[in-house]
Amino acid sequence: MTELKDILYKVAINAVVGNTNMSISKIEFDSRKVGSEDVFVAIQGSVSDGHGFIEKAINEGAKAIICEKIPEIKVNGVTYVEVEDTQSALAIMAANYYGSPSENLKLVGVTGTNGKTTIATLLYQLFKKAGYKVGLLSTVKILVDTHEFKATHTTPDSLTINYYIKEMNKAGVEYCFMEVSSHGIHQKRTEGLKFAGGIFTNLSHDHLDYHNTFKEYRDVKKAFFDELPTDAFVLINNDDKNGAFMVQNTKAKKYSYALKSYADYRGQILENNLEGLFLKLNDHEVWTKLIGSFNAYNLLAIFGTAELLGLETLEILQLLSDLQSVSGRFQYLISEEKITAIVDYAHTPDALKNVLETINDIRSNNETLITVVGCGGDRDKMKRPVMGNIAARLSNKVIFTSDNPRTENPDLIIEDIEKGVEPQDYKKTLSITDRKQAIKTACQLAEKDDIILIAGKGHETYQEINGERIDFDDFNIVKEELEKLNK
Repeated sequence: MTELKDILYKVAINAVVGNTNMSISKIEFDSRKVGSEDVFVAIQGSVSDGHGFIEKAINEGAKAIICEKIPEIKVNGVTYVEVEDTQSALAIMAANYYGSPSENLKLVGVTGTNGKTTIATLLYQLFKKAGYKVGLLSTVKILVDTHEFKATHTTPDSLTINYYIKEMNKAGVEYCFMEVSSHGIHQKRTEGLKFAGGIFTNLSHDHLDYHNTFKEYRDVKKAFFDELPTDAFVLINNDDKNGAFMVQNTKAKKYSYALKSYADYRGQILENNLEGLFLKLNDHEVWTKLIGSFNAYNLLAIFGTAELLGLETLEILQLLSDLQSVSGRFQYLISEEKITAIVDYAHTPDALKNVLETINDIRSNNETLITVVGCGGDRDKMKRPVMGNIAARLSNKVIFTSDNPRTENPDLIIEDIEKGVEPQDYKKTLSITDRKQAIKTACQLAEKDDIILIAGKGHETYQEINGERIDFDDFNIVKEELEKLNK
């Protein structure tokens, strides 16, 4: 049991009705999970308002209510605490409840539109290979040293974050690498955490269904760096014009990486093919198994971060050469018929452009590039025609298909994508709503040495249709379809 007054430490409180000198069992923000002796935090979410479930929480046994407006009708024996912001309060309370676990390790947050998962995961890999106990909080999974848990959000809720960091403390973890999404920052999920460093990758069109404008999206990202402490570092991509903006008000020590401009960590691509990348990093040459210029940026960020966290340069270079690509991030196979299939999570215009340009850089003009791509339902509609334009312009053939249509009609989503195709590219395109059939058709169209890109879902092992998750793995399906052609 924990004292309520102790977990309210540093929370901005407006008023209290009742007694905070009481023991509580646990913190909950979902009224369905409330039990006896719990404290319920009423969160104003995008779908529902927790203030409407205060009575239910009390009926389930809540002893204390944290809210932004104290109800007119109060229940005897229940303590009501009015705070400025319940999302912020939840994050600070979560950190207090678990004993500020982020202070007991070096926590590094990675934010930006593209590259978060790759950088966080490969930093985990690198530090693990260096002999440390390491943690990972990513889109794909949560790792407490070697113990794996499934992730449900890019940035989990603040209770989940602090729970797993506490587990990392118990396991003796020294470093933790964490994806920090714009949703997570906006919903205050990272408040109360002590970061040793922050990485900015890049910024492009994404999540405008949630943030409304690019400026709002950019400003939310910046808020993460504004809150970094003076003893932390911030590492920005200097080739992205938003990098300098991100660190305008930060108190952290500033560092940069770049391929095209001056930076503390400067990179040059010496060789780029399907075998990997040969790079020069601050006058040191290194061969890596990763492919593409976007991965050159990721490797620069990893190189800089590892140095800033105290690893020796030569050890870092040796470890970089041994890193394996992340699941669903430029994951490829070559069939017996010499057809190359690439699966990538590229679900934003910029990510799709990067992947297609990388493929075009490393192929000769003889191979046909066939792209299979869709866009998610109930998400940013503005990027659909943009992605259609990019796919058709940079590919020889394109099959537009379903991604995760969710509650939307997949045919209408495809129509939105098709609107971006230029007249001269119409003849390149084909629309097949069923994603499996689209992948099968791409395999049937491909000939020896051709390249198939399946974009948008990457590591995901499901398709979300009308609220139902159906087993679906792009990599397994393309592998099966190519094997069928060999028989």
